[in-house]
Formats: sequence, C-alpha cells, structure tokens
Amino acid sequence: MRSPSYLAALALTAALSLGWPLKSSAQASDLPTFHIVAKDGRLLPDRLEVPAGKKIKLTLANEGRSPVEFENLDLRVEKVLGPGAASFVVIHPLKPGSYRFVDEFHADTAQMLLIAK
Repeated sequence: MRSPSYLAALALTAALSLGWPLKSSAQASDLPTFHIVAKDGRLLPDRLEVPAGKKIKLTLANEGRSPVEFENLDLRVEKVLGPGAASFVVIHPLKPGSYRFVDEFHADTAQMLLIAK
C-alpha cells in the first residue's frame, strides 16, 4: 500500500503535467490576440496597436526561409522560430507607450513597433 504522501505527490505531478490550474475556454478566448508574420527579413505588420493595461497574446509565424529571433529584451520576450514554424508569446499588461520588437537575425530590416493605448 502506498503512503498518503506518495499519493499526494503523484496527484500533484499529474495536475502539473496537465497544466493545472486549467483556464476555462472563456478565459482563454478573452485574451486579445494579434498575429505577426516574419518573412523575407521583415516583421508584418511593422506597427501594431494593442490595448494598454490588458494581457495580450502575440501569435508568431515564420513564413521565410531562414530562422528568426523575435525579441524585446526590456519586456523579456524572446522567441526563436525555424522556417515554417509558428508559436506565440503572452505579454503582461503594458503601460501606455511604444515597445520596439526586432528579429535579431535581421535587425536592420525586421522591426515592429507595438503601441499600447
């Protein structure tokens, strides 16, 4: 027979592996989502307005032939995507202002200004 502490640890491990605590689908759908494409040394759109004071989700798609590194170090956002890959980042509520994102691999041409209003 297993000890109660073993069973509690097993239950906690199972809950964590399932993403506990789980968000309801209503909570997940309330997250404003914005789409960004990296292609041919560019980030599209190059200017994006988002609501200030709300958590947001940025979906990222690399439609180019080379890897990209989408980042803003001040916000601690960094995501590397291979060609054809897609992912997302969730950003904490932002104060009103401008935040510059770059593709570090194409820093001269691939920039995006995120404006929180």
